[in-house]
Amino acid sequence: QVQLVESGGGLVQAGGSLRLSCAASGRTFSSYTMGWFRQAPGKEREFVAFIGWNTDYTYYADSVKGRFSISRDNAKNTVYLQMNSLKPEDTAVYYCAARTTYGLAYKSRDYDYWGQGTQVTVSS
Repeated sequence: QVQLVESGGGLVQAGGSLRLSCAASGRTFSSYTMGWFRQAPGKEREFVAFIGWNTDYTYYADSVKGRFSISRDNAKNTVYLQMNSLKPEDTAVYYCAARTTYGLAYKSRDYDYWGQGTQVTVSS
């Protein structure tokens, strides 16, 4: 089992930046692939970013490509989402998720563990 706790959300002006963190429990964090998802009110949860067990492999939704960057520090059992050039449409609750199988995953059902979410609000 693993527990995930997100932090770093808040209110930011359009064009600003935030860095979200996801702290994971467990000694096998380095074996998990990780993803970030988000959910806005009245909308379904959508994929944002993916990072493999090797930090060389990342994948992003088209809506955030070039603006967001996912990274991980296995020594700290933490995954990050750096969000730059934020837009009002980025407003959502952001969730980190972990899975124990190899390969790219961008569907919620592919993930085994979820954090509680952190609110990001971008004002215009």
